[in-house]
Amino acid sequence: MIDLREYRDARGRSPFREWFESLDSEAARRVTIALYRIGLGNFSSVKGVGGGVLECRISFGPGYRIYFGKEGETAVILLGGGTKKRQESDIQAAHQRWLDYKQMRKLRKPNEE
Repeated sequence: MIDLREYRDARGRSPFREWFESLDSEAARRVTIALYRIGLGNFSSVKGVGGGVLECRISFGPGYRIYFGKEGETAVILLGGGTKKRQESDIQAAHQRWLDYKQMRKLRKPNEE
């Protein structure tokens, strides 16, 4: 199993959680199914969008997306979500969050590289 974790910014907020909680029940159900598959290691609907950020495409409604980074082979860091319509800005935000996550991780564990 893959450990799914949420990125939290400097204020402790989770952009993924905020996005997820804004979804209607059917969209939330579809996203939950996609997360379950990722947790099982099924990355069939996933593609790289550069800089170590991955995008899981969900073929439903406006084309939902989940953005995440992988930490080794056993952990996924959920960076955010969005739709096809906002894809470019969502990818840019995910890139920034991934860089921020790696920087915060480095500061917490200075002996790891």
